[in-house]
This record gives sequence, C-alpha cells and structure tokens, in this order.
Amino acid sequence: MDKKKKQKHITQNKPKQQSTMEKKKKKQQQNENHKSKSIHDILPLELIHRILLRVPLKQLGRLKCVSKIWNTLISDLDFAKSHVHLSAAPTHVCLFIDDYSEACSVDIDAVFDRHKSATALKEVSLPFKMKTHYDFEVMCSCRGLVLLHRAPHFFVVWNPVTGSSKRVSYSHIVSCYNRKWFMFPRSAILYGFGYDASQDDYLVVVASQDKNGQEHFDCLSLKTNSWINLDFALSKPLGWSNWESSGSGFFLNGAIHWSSCTLRVRDYSILIFDLKERSFSTISMPEQVMGYLNPTHLGLLGGCLALYSCECDKTNIWVMKEYKVHSSWTFYQISRGQYAPLCLSNGSDIVALDSSLIFIDSYLRFAKSNVRGELLQLKCFDCRHVRHFKGWSSRWCKDCKNYIVYTESLVPVPNEIKDKDKDKKKKNGHPNKKNDVKQGKRTRSE
Repeated sequence: MDKKKKQKHITQNKPKQQSTMEKKKKKQQQNENHKSKSIHDILPLELIHRILLRVPLKQLGRLKCVSKIWNTLISDLDFAKSHVHLSAAPTHVCLFIDDYSEACSVDIDAVFDRHKSATALKEVSLPFKMKTHYDFEVMCSCRGLVLLHRAPHFFVVWNPVTGSSKRVSYSHIVSCYNRKWFMFPRSAILYGFGYDASQDDYLVVVASQDKNGQEHFDCLSLKTNSWINLDFALSKPLGWSNWESSGSGFFLNGAIHWSSCTLRVRDYSILIFDLKERSFSTISMPEQVMGYLNPTHLGLLGGCLALYSCECDKTNIWVMKEYKVHSSWTFYQISRGQYAPLCLSNGSDIVALDSSLIFIDSYLRFAKSNVRGELLQLKCFDCRHVRHFKGWSSRWCKDCKNYIVYTESLVPVPNEIKDKDKDKKKKNGHPNKKNDVKQGKRTRSE
C-alpha cells in the first residue's frame, strides 16, 4: 500500500514540476531575447534624439561611443544648434588670457564641487597663436563661440570645446578710415558679437571713428565673409566717451546690448542693436542707478540683463527678470568684497569673481552668494600651477577686461559648416576647388 501511495504522489507532482521547468525556460528565453535586443529596438530613434538633446554636453562625448547611430546623431550640425537651447545643464566656463597670450579656463560649475574642483582649472591652447607677446585679447562670446582679437588686425572666432576656429581680417576698417594705429578693442567705440537666427548667421558689429572724427558702424557676416556698412543705423552720434571703457556688448534675445558710463552720461540707458532689424533702441536702467556715483557695468545673469557696481566692501546687482520690462528690475547685494558676477549656480545662487585683486597677483578668487546676499562659499585658485600661465601686469587693469564667460556648446564655426557642405558635394560627384579647405581644418579669410 505504501508503494502505491508513493507512486500516486510522484505522478501527481510530475505535472507541477514540468510546469515550473517550463516557466524557468520561458524566463531564460525572455532574458536572452531582451539581452540580444538593442536600445533601438526598445525606444524609437526620434525619442532617443530628444533625450540626447537634454543630456549635458560633458556626457555627450562618452555617449558617442555607444553606437554608430548615436555618434551620427550627436555629430550632426542641427543637433549642435538645438542642444544649445535644450540642454538641461549648461556648463559655464571663464576664459582668462594673460599678458603673454597664455590662457587658462575655469569650469565655474565645478569650482564649488569638492569632487570636481581639483580639475576645474586647466591650461588652454589658443588658435592661430604666434610667439610674440600681447597677441590676444578677449572680446565677446555668443552661443559657445568666443571672439578674440589677435594682433595686428584680426578677429578670431573659436569654439573651445570642438577646437574649430576661423580668422578674419578687419584691415578693411583700418584702410577705409585712414587710421594707421587703429586696433581693437581700444580703438573702437563699441563692438559686439551675436547671432541672427533669421539668417542663421553670426555677426560682429563695430562702431568706430575715422581720422576726422566721423562715426561709422560696420558689420561682419561670418556666413558670407563680408563687411557691411550700417552707417544708416546711426540716427545720432554714439559719442566716444559715453560708453564703458571696454566697449564690449552682450548678446541676448537676438540683440547686442551696451551700457552707458554713468559718470559721463545722464540718461542712464542700455543701448540695444537688433541684429535682424538692423536698428538701435534703448531701455532705461533702474531708478536706483540714476544719480549713482560709482561706475555701473553690464552683464548677464541666468539669461537676463544685469547691472553691477562695486563699493568699498560690497557689490550691488540689479537683474532685469523680464526682458524690456522696466518694473522687473530686481536688486541684490553681495557683502564683504568687490565682485564681478559671472553666472547663476543652481538657478539662484550668484557666482562672482573677486575683481579687486585679479591684477595684483596670480590668484583667482571666486565667491558664491545666495539671493539674500549671504556669502556661502569662497574658493581660490593659484594660476602659477598652470604651466606657462604668468598672470597679469597692472596696465591691463585700466585698458581692458582679460576674461570672458561663455557657455560650452557644440555649435560649429561658420567655415566648418561650409566645409562639411563641400564634402557632401564631393561625395555626390562635385569635387572641391583647389583653394577649398578640408573638413576640420581652419580657414583664413583676409
């Protein structure tokens, strides 16, 4: 009887054992099928493209190695243009150039991160560099591109991330206006660098005087490599001494902006040049600035126009929260020092550079403050640790600013776009001419 019961028990358990075994086999097959599937089988390519557009730039380099498709997506010119606006965490970098045209950069977002601060400061190699001193001066930035001046009469447009660059001569201005000693940025009344979205073109604008004191306004199109005279846009004289000593403009919302030097001008306005309409306009500074004795400087903070002025032991800051809305000017103050605001951290904290000591020694001092003006953190970098970087002499303090803040991007320099178009034509049976420049190499427009 016992044997019969055991046999019955075994026969009853057999179907159960078979069913569990079948389930295990199915799971194994599913896992194997899942492993064999690529991400492209799970997510549509369009969705992957949208996700990549929001990935911080620093991560994109590694993601290029995931697959050939991802590499193609990230390397596409249209992707680079869209990434500027859609990236979730833009990287702010401060570029410094010393008296000997040696450069270093500071990743501002990494300055106060204890895990990244050790690598925040690094040496940078400038494009088209020669062995003579005083070759380079920093001018402006726009959408990740940096505008430099290189002696004697050249502009250099450079993307520090991709390394692509372009050199353009402005000897046209020197010869036309008979000014033998004309040299940027000191010889210009105003200058700026911006992007005209309607024409997909980067423009350099320059206001200057000829030897007779007549004012002129010229525009360089990087798309066509041509200079355009815009004297018609000058409805009234700009005035040589009415603007900040550096003359550098800031690009925002399709226009370039300059601030008046409040010690000499009584209208306390911000001058605007619309790149699409080719016309000037002005907006008023906040009432608190009017009658202010200390010089007030223009800048950008969190994608907004900002003004700042330094006193003995504090820095006053005004931010226009809504573009061209006068009532949106908001006041902030940084205590314990004279600082030049650089950018916003975490969307609200102000990161600033100690401007009082930058020309005295080889140290760069950064401060982070909250919107209440409370000092949160201080960080100091010794530039002597950067190979070749020698620091600054006192003469640069009066003449010009030797640093610029830019947002890293993959945006190509305009000549790079043309070169890639030529490569496409070559593949389609349209060979380049002898003087065409191959993709990835620098062009020289003189």
